[in-house]
Amino acid sequence: MSTDTILYLDGVSVSFDGFKALNALSLYLQKGEMRAVIGPNGAGKTTMMDVITGKTRPDDGRVIFGNKTDLTALDEPAIAELGIGRKFQKPTVFEPHTVWDNFLLALSGDRRPRFTLWARETAHERERIDALLETTRLTEHRNRRAGDLSHGQKQWLEIGMLLAQEPELLLVDEPVAGMTDHETEQTADLLREINRTRSVVVVEHDMHFVRALGVKVTVLHEGSVLSEGTIDHVSSDPRVVEVYLGR
Repeated sequence: MSTDTILYLDGVSVSFDGFKALNALSLYLQKGEMRAVIGPNGAGKTTMMDVITGKTRPDDGRVIFGNKTDLTALDEPAIAELGIGRKFQKPTVFEPHTVWDNFLLALSGDRRPRFTLWARETAHERERIDALLETTRLTEHRNRRAGDLSHGQKQWLEIGMLLAQEPELLLVDEPVAGMTDHETEQTADLLREINRTRSVVVVEHDMHFVRALGVKVTVLHEGSVLSEGTIDHVSSDPRVVEVYLGR
C-alpha cells in the first residue's frame, strides 16, 4: 500500500441474511484522486459506502483511512470527525432556513443549538461562507429559503454543507439523479473543483456524467471489482457490457 493511499478496502465482505452484498472487495484510492464507481443495482455500491462511513460493520476485511486508521473499529460520528463526508442521494438541508444559515449551521466548530443562528457570525465565518457560496454557485441565492431552491441547487447546497466540515474524503451518491442537463454539467464542474483540494468517490448511474468527469472508473458486480480503468476501457470490457451496459 502506497503512502499516497488515502483509502484502502482490504478483502471486505458483508452478508445480509445469506446474501453477499460485498464479496472480498479490495480497492485503493490515492490522495487527491476522484474515482467513479458504477455497477448494476445490487452490485454493492451503497453497502461499500455504508462500510466506509461506519453505518455497516463488515463480516471480514479492513478499511484503512490515511494509511493508519481501521475504520471498521469506529462508529459513524468518529469516522466523520476523522474527515470523511458523505452525501446521500436525496438532499437533506434545513428547508425553512436561508442558504446562508444552512452554511452557518454546517461550519465545523461550536454549533450547539443555543449558539446557532442567534450569535453573530465572525468575520472568518463570513469569509468561509462566501467561499462556499462561490464554490457551489449559490452566491446570488444566499438569502433564499433552502426549500425554495431547485433540486440541483439543493444538491449543491448539501455538498457545500459537507465541505464546510473540511473533509479530506468526500463520498457522493448519485449526485445528478433528477437534474437537468445544465445542472448535470455544472455538477461535474463543481466536483472537479472540489477534487483540487480533496479526494472524492462518486457513485453514479449516469454514464454521460461519468464520462464528463474524466476519471478512473471502478465497476462493481456481485460485491467485487469486475473491471477498472478509464471509461473507454470499462465500456469496452465484454464482462461489463454483459452485466451492466448491455441491459
